[in-house]
Amino acid sequence: MTSGDRIEDAAPWRSAPVARIDHRALRANVEALLLLTGGEYAIADLRHDAWGHGLHEVARTLVDTGVDGLLVDERESAGMADAHPGVAVESVGEATLDTSALYGLPGTAGVPVMRLSGSVLVVKALHAGEGVSYGFTHRAAEDTRIALVTGGYAQGVVRSLGDHARVRIGEALHTIVGRVAMDVCVVDIGDADVARGDEAVFFGPEADDPDLARWTAHTGLDGPEIVAAVGSRAQREHVS
Repeated sequence: MTSGDRIEDAAPWRSAPVARIDHRALRANVEALLLLTGGEYAIADLRHDAWGHGLHEVARTLVDTGVDGLLVDERESAGMADAHPGVAVESVGEATLDTSALYGLPGTAGVPVMRLSGSVLVVKALHAGEGVSYGFTHRAAEDTRIALVTGGYAQGVVRSLGDHARVRIGEALHTIVGRVAMDVCVVDIGDADVARGDEAVFFGPEADDPDLARWTAHTGLDGPEIVAAVGSRAQREHVS
């Protein structure tokens, strides 16, 4: 991110996880998909609040980029038709643009549009044999350190990700351990240099960010379902 980026309602530290929606990546994905259509009529799937990315914000970007039609939830169709009079707005039918590629989800060549991050609330020691989170399903095999990170199942961090998914803090990846709680999760950080307020990236577009594919593998949910849940529950920011 550069100093020229515009972020709505940004703050240097958050007490709740943030889903950052990058409209530069969205435009790049749209342009690539439009090339594949060869000029054919292009309809994008914006149901479920643009799969958690923000219906109205995403619609503006897609219309500006040359999409011909928008597939939206029925309750949104009238308002969207009024907002975009030159674009076909439908609540039934199928999209012609690949939804997963549009949002840059696993298994596609698209650039990930959503980035989910939380913040470290506290760092503490965990001794060998001590357990963490509900039911102590995870116990430390040896002395280590843990970080409590904002982001739990209430924000779309699915409970089954405990002991499977990782977050990036600084330049290193650390595993979420134990059961994911409602608003927080516990991360084993070992001897890494981690402090309160540090950002913890759950998934994102950078090469060293955790991959959303791990989430799909361990939750039984597909990419659109995951980002729809995350985007509807986390605090959203839009980068233009």
